[in-house]
Parts: sequence; structure tokens; C-alpha cells
Amino acid sequence: MASINLIDSFQDFKDAEAIDRPTLMRVLEDVFKTLLRKKYGSDENFDVIVNDQTGDLEIYRRREVVPDGALEDELAQIQKSEAFRIDPEAGYDVGEEVYEEVNVLDEFGRRAILAARQTLAGRIGDLRKSALMKKYADRVNELISGEVYQIWKREILLLDDEGNELIMPKSEQIPTDFFKKGETIRAVIKAVEMRNNNPVIILSRTVPAFLGKLMEIEVPEIMDGLITIRKIVREPGERAKVAVESYDDRIDPVGACVGMKGSRIHGIVRELRNENIDIINWTNNTQLLIQRALTPSRINQMEMDTEKHHVNVYLDPDQVSLAIGKKGTNIKLAQELTGYAIDVYRDVQEVAGAEFDFDLNEFSDEIDAWVIDAFKKVGFDTALAVLEHSVEELERRTDLEVETIKEVQDILRAEFDQQEEGAKIERKDAQSEEAQEANQEAGTPQSEDDANTHQHEAAQ
Repeated sequence: MASINLIDSFQDFKDAEAIDRPTLMRVLEDVFKTLLRKKYGSDENFDVIVNDQTGDLEIYRRREVVPDGALEDELAQIQKSEAFRIDPEAGYDVGEEVYEEVNVLDEFGRRAILAARQTLAGRIGDLRKSALMKKYADRVNELISGEVYQIWKREILLLDDEGNELIMPKSEQIPTDFFKKGETIRAVIKAVEMRNNNPVIILSRTVPAFLGKLMEIEVPEIMDGLITIRKIVREPGERAKVAVESYDDRIDPVGACVGMKGSRIHGIVRELRNENIDIINWTNNTQLLIQRALTPSRINQMEMDTEKHHVNVYLDPDQVSLAIGKKGTNIKLAQELTGYAIDVYRDVQEVAGAEFDFDLNEFSDEIDAWVIDAFKKVGFDTALAVLEHSVEELERRTDLEVETIKEVQDILRAEFDQQEEGAKIERKDAQSEEAQEANQEAGTPQSEDDANTHQHEAAQ
């Protein structure tokens, strides 16, 4: 029988797919049972035996002996005379079971064997997919290293240590990431999905968990559980804020995370492409947490509405831009970290020499609403706040066009000039009235013409 040669013909599947031999034998057994069902309609009366040590495959057909002429089920029964021909020395009696070995190649033919080979390939492929899904499904948010194998426009393909394919979409890469083929990179497993019946392992370098895993590696106190990371918020490639807490009063969590002269945090910053990382000490005092979250700015005072989760913070003029950050990144991350909506205002007590000021909303009939919103988003909510900064500075902070900024400043200056002119007229009228009242009380003439007349009469 060609059973050994048959098993050896499937050896390449075991080697290529790294399937252990017992599993391969079980799959092979199931494949031949499928062939039996196709040929005979059922495999109930067949025993498929696969030896995982020698690689032998044997198939036995099991039937019950019935008297000659009483055959009712050809699959489950055999006549006594036919059983005698199979094994003359056995001397089968009615009711006993006859085991007959099936020659695989003669019984199924080479076409069926080739079909079985294809079926086996499909079954082993399914096993590999299932094993891959099971392996990575439990490892979501774990840090993993992979070698860049292929770079495409929208994603890159990586291979892990076992040659499994991993995908990192462009959206999951830091904006300044640049990789070369063959380079080893680190990322976290974000998700494991099935697409077109194939498992897809998606990696990410932009999720907060990536920063958290890097900190676990660099900061032993976090790995040991002495320091815990309460929350991480990120704007990948720009800025991140990490709230940490220590369970040991003797350990400074912020200092431990930063390290001596920044030794611990510098490695993480390099991995994140120079992303600014603010490490703050977690507290249950919401007001203090907001103050720390707006680092590096300094807050003068704040008005908090705990029911609406809203807070107004007031800062010195030179601190407003620090609180808001580039493109509003700092205040956005502070809001995510604290869970409060934060509005930033210039502390009006610090505006020296301003006799009057106007809210930008008062110019809504002359300035488009989206332009006003752009100024307010970065903390310029009054006319003086806009006029006190140069066009270049306003362009950098608001991303508005230079022409638009100049038009807005011209409108605001015109309003101030008009108000100043009106103030001058009012002051002049007030001075004139005061002079008239003083002259009347002293009995002097009320006009220059009257004074000249009196002087002429005195001369005569």
C-alpha cells in the first residue's frame, strides 16, 4: 500500500506552514473522511488511522456479517460468502464485524488524491489564520518590533520574528515618521481584524498606549508598580501630556519619569520624533489639575463651573499664547486630560493704559464670523489684543492670511480713531464749559470780542 508515500507527499505543507505533525495528521484524517463521504455518502463505517510517528495512513471498512441474500445496507452490511472471500481463515459468523483494509490509491484514484491535497492546503491555511488571530487578539496594546518589508503610499508592511505580516496605516504613523526597507521599528498592536477571511494585524505609533509602553520600558518604577500612569493624551509628533501618580510618598513621580538631566525622557522623545512631553503630577483637586495641565503657562485666576464642566482661566498677556500652544494643541490636550472645557482670557488688570476696549463680536457687521472665531481661538477676544501684536505674529498663531489680518486691524484702528476723536471733542467742550463758568463767576467777559471792546473803551 502506498500509505507512507502518500503521507510524505504532504510533508511540504508541514514544513512550509510550521504545523506540528500531530495537528497535520488530524487534519489529514479529516480530509480523507471527507473523501469517504463524497464517495460512499457516509464515513460512519470507516476508520481512518494515522500514525503520527511513522506517518502511515490506513483506512479500514467496517461491516456487519449477514446471511447470503439478506443484504439491506451495502455500506454497513456484508454477506457471509463475501466475508469468507476477504479472510477464509476467519470463519465469520452472522452478526460479527468484518474489517477490510482500503487501498487509498486504488479506491480513490490520483485525481481524488490531488483534490485531497488542495483541501489539505486550504485546511492548513485556515489553521494558520486561526492561530495567528488567537496569538495577536490577546496582545492588543502590547509593544512589538517588526522589520519594514514593503513601503506603500497609504501603509507599510512589516514582518515579525516569525514572518507574519503586520500592517501600519499612514494614519497610525507619526507625521514625521520616515522608514526604510529593512529597518526595525517599534509600535503597539492596535487591532486585529478579519478582512476577506484573512487576519490583519494593525500596528500604531500614534495611540497613547504606545507612549505608555515606552515609559514602562524606560522607567522601572512604572514597571514595578510604584508609579502608575493615570492618563495620557497626545497630539502625535507635536505634544503629549502624561499624568502620573506615585504610591510611595518617598518617590517623586515626575522626577522619576524625567530622570537625571532628562536621561529617561530623552530616549522617548527621540522615538516619538521630538514630540514635547509634559509630565504632570496627578491630583484629585480639579482646580490644581487644570493649572498643571496648562503647563507651561501660569494662571492668575479661574472661574469654574463643575456642573457644566467648564472653566474660564485668566492669564497675563504674555502667558496666553503658552496656554493655547501652537495651533491650539496645548489647550486641546489640557481639555482632554481634565475633562473640562477651558476658555482662556487675558487678565484685564494687566492691560495698562487702555482707556477703553471693544469685544470683537461688536464688529460682526464688518468682520466675518469665522475670522473673529479664529482670533478668539488663540485668545485674542478684544480689539486691543489684536492691535497689540504684529501682523507676522498674528499670522503665525491664527493661520489667517496677511491681507485678512491687515483688513481687521484697519477696521479696529478706524474705530479707535473715531472713538479718540469723539473723546477729544468731548474734552474740548468740557473745557470750554468750565472756562465760561469760571469767567461768569469772576465777572469777566465771556468772549474775545467782548474783551477787545472793553480794552478799547479803557484806552479812550
